[in-house]
Amino acid sequence: MKDLVLIPARGGSKGIPGKNIKPLNGRPLIYYTLDAACAVASPEKICVSTDSDEIIRIVGEYGLGVAFKRPDYLATDTASSYDVIRHAIDFHEQNGMNYDRVLLLQPTSPFRTELHIREALSLYQPGLDMVVSVKIARANPYFTLFEENSEGFLIPSKTGSFTRRQDCPTVYEYNGAIYIMSVQSLKNGTPGSFSKMRKYVMTEEDSLDIDTNFDWIVAEVILSKRRDRNQIQKNTIIDPCA
Repeated sequence: MKDLVLIPARGGSKGIPGKNIKPLNGRPLIYYTLDAACAVASPEKICVSTDSDEIIRIVGEYGLGVAFKRPDYLATDTASSYDVIRHAIDFHEQNGMNYDRVLLLQPTSPFRTELHIREALSLYQPGLDMVVSVKIARANPYFTLFEENSEGFLIPSKTGSFTRRQDCPTVYEYNGAIYIMSVQSLKNGTPGSFSKMRKYVMTEEDSLDIDTNFDWIVAEVILSKRRDRNQIQKNTIIDPCA
């Protein structure tokens, strides 16, 4: 199958200004996603959709070209991801490049790797609308999530007869790292209307999606710990005679 790897990177970010190119452990955040994208696709199949000249420059310094600058109407707070995806598909089709699937990689998931992507791709089968990366949700609608009824009282979001959280069905939530979508399904409807979806489960650590300053601090801590662990492994000499 022919895949278009799409990396949406809007310039504006209210929570963390300039988030997509802010240095994380000395590298622009988007570089972690570019690393993963380049490990699974050739440069001409990687599309960075951005409205920002600065992001275009940073991506160019990485060594990738940006085929187009996203129109302003697709760079507002109200613009939908679906419209951004369809714009990228339409652009490539108008230039004679047709794809079977869109592999959407958000730049705010720095711990999603080549291995994650390849494992998710292996789950995709013809006839599916999407394979999407998830993590096991901490909250459970049978046990810890509640809604208000018409009288203002809290009621479980989903009814069940469970007395222990461990007995409840496992609940998953999108982690924002990987979306593998059928182009035909995207032309027939939005991801919200998809009914044939498969999950790819990632750990909570690898699922980190940077949205707030707290998320950023957590990401730095994780990278620091991984760096220290790798250094210890590198400095450890195994004596075969021990």
